[in-house]
Amino acid sequence: MPDTPPDSVPATAPELAPEDFYYEGPYLVFTAAYHLKRGTCCHSGCRHCPFGGPLNPEPSEP
Repeated sequence: MPDTPPDSVPATAPELAPEDFYYEGPYLVFTAAYHLKRGTCCHSGCRHCPFGGPLNPEPSEP
């Protein structure tokens, strides 16, 4: 197990900008702009996924 603090962000995660997310109650919701920066689908059925996939077959607009 690496000696990484639990609150650290993986090196592959893009830096968050204001247009990348919003809060819906206590939840952080990533926008299509963030997913495009990320570059791949995480297959979690994200609301704004621009890639489509088995859990989100209709890609959203960025």
